[in-house]
Amino acid sequence: MGTCVICGSPADGDVCSTHEEDVFFEFRGSRANQLTPDRYYRGTVDGFAEFGVFVDIGPVTGLLHRSEIPKRLESLAWDSGEGVFVQVLAIHDNGNIDLGWSLRQAEREFRGRMIDDPEVGKPVLHDSAAAEDEERPDTEAKTSESTLGEPEAVERAQTEPGSTDGGSAESVSPSESDDSVSPSVSDDSVSQSEPAESEATAETDAEPTERAEPAEPSGEIERLPITKLENALDSTVAVEGRVTTIRQTAGPTIFEVEDETGSVDCAAFEEAGVRAYPDIETDGIIRIVGVVEQHRGEVQVETESLSVLSGEDAEEVTDRRENAVSERSEPPETSLFVADPSIEAVKADLIDAATAIRRAVIESRPVIIRHTATLEGYVGGAALERALLPLIRDEHADAGAEYHFVDRRPLEDPIYDVEAATTDVTSMLEAADRHDETHPLFVLIDAGSTLESVDGLSLLSIYDASSVVVDGGYADTDATDAADQLVSPTATGGSPVSTGVLGAHLGALVNDEVRADLSHLPAASFWTEPPAPYAEIATDAGYELDTITDIRNAVALEAFYQSYEDKRELIADLFWDDGNASLAAPLSEQFETKLETEVETARPHLQRRSENGVQIDVLDVAAYTHRYDFPPTDLLLAELHRREAQDSDAMVTIALDEDELFLERSTALDVRAIGEAVAERVPGGGVTPRGGRDGRIEFLAGRREDVLDAVIEEVSAWLG
Repeated sequence: MGTCVICGSPADGDVCSTHEEDVFFEFRGSRANQLTPDRYYRGTVDGFAEFGVFVDIGPVTGLLHRSEIPKRLESLAWDSGEGVFVQVLAIHDNGNIDLGWSLRQAEREFRGRMIDDPEVGKPVLHDSAAAEDEERPDTEAKTSESTLGEPEAVERAQTEPGSTDGGSAESVSPSESDDSVSPSVSDDSVSQSEPAESEATAETDAEPTERAEPAEPSGEIERLPITKLENALDSTVAVEGRVTTIRQTAGPTIFEVEDETGSVDCAAFEEAGVRAYPDIETDGIIRIVGVVEQHRGEVQVETESLSVLSGEDAEEVTDRRENAVSERSEPPETSLFVADPSIEAVKADLIDAATAIRRAVIESRPVIIRHTATLEGYVGGAALERALLPLIRDEHADAGAEYHFVDRRPLEDPIYDVEAATTDVTSMLEAADRHDETHPLFVLIDAGSTLESVDGLSLLSIYDASSVVVDGGYADTDATDAADQLVSPTATGGSPVSTGVLGAHLGALVNDEVRADLSHLPAASFWTEPPAPYAEIATDAGYELDTITDIRNAVALEAFYQSYEDKRELIADLFWDDGNASLAAPLSEQFETKLETEVETARPHLQRRSENGVQIDVLDVAAYTHRYDFPPTDLLLAELHRREAQDSDAMVTIALDEDELFLERSTALDVRAIGEAVAERVPGGGVTPRGGRDGRIEFLAGRREDVLDAVIEEVSAWLG
């Protein structure tokens, strides 16, 4: 029984089963059935086919099917012979290997490099396997090369940084917090500042050597902003900033440090797999002195000494960073697409929301976009995602950053309830516990401004996860303070607007460089002819009304299927691909065919009732629709209402299901107020309004007819 080099728990090998997914394996076997499902392996691209990519893992070949790739196969920037990382999903009896996608496509993004050797029978460190490899007899003289694909730590004689006036710099040892002890130097390290001692060490390699004493400081080492480190390779510099993440590998400890200009990995070595500077925690303000190196094309700092800053020194670093982050977070352009009074009323809120989102990107916090699986939700969510992707690519060098730092997750229900929040919090806490990730910013689009979302938002708040709500529908007064930022025209006394329009404006404020890409989206969020200003900017962008209609219909159709998936590449193709007309047109035709079929099926079963001069159509959707086929109930109801409504503003259409009903109307109608009144009229009916003034009413199936009669009476009284 061994010990896991990552968590220290007992393990059959050098890594426990819990952390196998955090490392990658090199395969030393000869047959497919010797691979282990769920592990990540290093492989080599063998070739491409229409249905996926063939990847060699040692002497065997597996298929990464295109359905496993989170982008279009054609846009995958891999070449034959290129090294990649994949996950083994399954091994079939015939030897076929199913592979899965790995977001991590660089060694440094894994926490370990292991050997999968069937003859050994357990996962072992690369060094452990190499020590027994007869082809590498020189491995006894271990170098400082990391075995885990992380930045390598080069041990050097230590130099204690000087302390600046006005504060304190507490020197911390890699292995303990004794201020008087500098980071230790391993026996095989080579001191660049003491060549004579290096030669002596080489001559007496077989004998124990004394640890190198810290060199006397030769003056204050210059602090260099992180963005200028690439111009200081091989130089000893000082870096001051906040610790954002700490990663322990089987080699060095990696501190990601962020200052006012950017972030950099700093490798500190105590001994293989041992945490250096164990008293340092995330969010600590520190000063690192080390040599600037380049590792696999990325700048890193090989730590020689680390000091905890306090007092005025820490305040200076914090203030310097805060001022820079605040300045960078402000949207560079604050104009709207068009002069729209309803959007102008919440412009200040949109700017505040954009500032919070931009700040999250700068602070390396993931942005989780939660939107309804509706047309408006997809327009608003996709607009924000389009704005964020270039910012994230600019901020992070990692190839998988765009998949890690922005995640668009459609909601299965048009509210952000405790179930949705629990899913998000669980994922967030696991990421923090396993990978030391910072809590994300949650952006809710087309949901979050009603009472049903208060408990979900409160759960986020308990764990200090910030939230932004963008909702064009009716906001409940008692829910307006649940989110950290709220963009809602009705909360400021205005009328409802399209959330898609709000989301497009928000995206342009977050990233002005994609403004032109977003200019046609507001027009695509309307089911009727879009307002002239939005139709005009769409035309100016090259999108005629017929094209906009096709895009709208196609997105609405795809939103219905696999509603829980973001469908990033497909949605992007529909909104922005140069050939989107060829994709959107046939999908739009399918949309119209399916909608027309369902409308013609339902119309003969409409029951028309009249109360107090109010014409009300009722459709029993449980009996007279194909409930699990397209279109969804709310879309079918809206189309029926548009076709059946007369000129009177008093027209209402009701879709009656087994235990809930929806209302579509030609004039303002407060569904929540009606639901509350019906609850009093039908005691014991379990009547509950859901989703605010423009939501739905739920009830017990056994009181269905009583609830319907009460709703009709209340609607008639409301409009009569």
